[in-house]
Amino acid sequence: MRIITSLLLIVIWVACGPIQEQTETKKITTTSLVVLGNVQDAGSPHIACKKACCAALFKKPDPTRKVASLGLIIPESKETYLFEATPDMPMQMKMLNEIAPFEHQETPDGIFLTHAHIGHYAGLMYLGKEAMNADSVRVFVAKNMKTYLEQNGPWSQLVNNSNVSLIRIGEKGCKSICPVLNNSRNVDSTISVKPIRVPHRDEYSETVCQKISTPKKKVLFIPDIDKWEKWNADIIEEIKKVDYAFLDGTFYDGNELPGRDIKQIPHPFVIESMELFKDLSKKDKAKIHFIHFNHTNPLLNKNSKEYKEVIKRGFNIANYGDVFEL
Repeated sequence: MRIITSLLLIVIWVACGPIQEQTETKKITTTSLVVLGNVQDAGSPHIACKKACCAALFKKPDPTRKVASLGLIIPESKETYLFEATPDMPMQMKMLNEIAPFEHQETPDGIFLTHAHIGHYAGLMYLGKEAMNADSVRVFVAKNMKTYLEQNGPWSQLVNNSNVSLIRIGEKGCKSICPVLNNSRNVDSTISVKPIRVPHRDEYSETVCQKISTPKKKVLFIPDIDKWEKWNADIIEEIKKVDYAFLDGTFYDGNELPGRDIKQIPHPFVIESMELFKDLSKKDKAKIHFIHFNHTNPLLNKNSKEYKEVIKRGFNIANYGDVFEL
């Protein structure tokens, strides 16, 4: 019997890896946002990357390197929401459920999408019949994004099979995650999400940022934008209106892209943003948390001189697991 038991344990170890000890997850007991990822669309390590920034990670992946996403937990109404459906969504959903202080269904109560680039919507594939065959998960989208998902496979299959329920929200926003759409949900009607159009590469859909508002806090989430000066809004004034600003930090500077004109790169470099924001007050600078880092970005390394420079200049960097009370 001991031999059989030993053999079974060996089989389990080979199939699943060594059995890990379970550690208690700290629960979030107040309405909060949690950073579920801070990496640009294709992740880190990056496919086919031969640079030093990827070499070690291919051999030993870093479990905190997840594609940029935020999670919203509302303990009072026992609800969770995702901002972006990333390729890392299975682990991000799991983390969101584990830190929620209540029993919850596997899928979130809703997913908000910003645009149709792979790191922001490709995770929807896990809701289909090849994966969990989800039941009408609410996905909040802008006008063109809704049309794109409805009219193009494989996403249209999710709609036709009722794996997702697409809900269009305009720039007037969505009060308390649209409670009127399902009166059985006991949601605090003072929470709202407002999408705002931003300039970006819009091959398949428009691109929006999200403004999240509660009675106590306001949050701006802009993971992708071309350049701040192309936006019809004043980013300086927008920062002053909110308590937290998660801003596009895809590239730190031109050293990541040798031989290319940084003016032609459709993202504000972090060095450009810091220069633009240099005259903000200490309080306003502290609101800024750069996010959505390309695999080459030194801000993914807390020991880099660039990471330390950002902190020294009064700004912040969004890291996996960071929690922000709302």
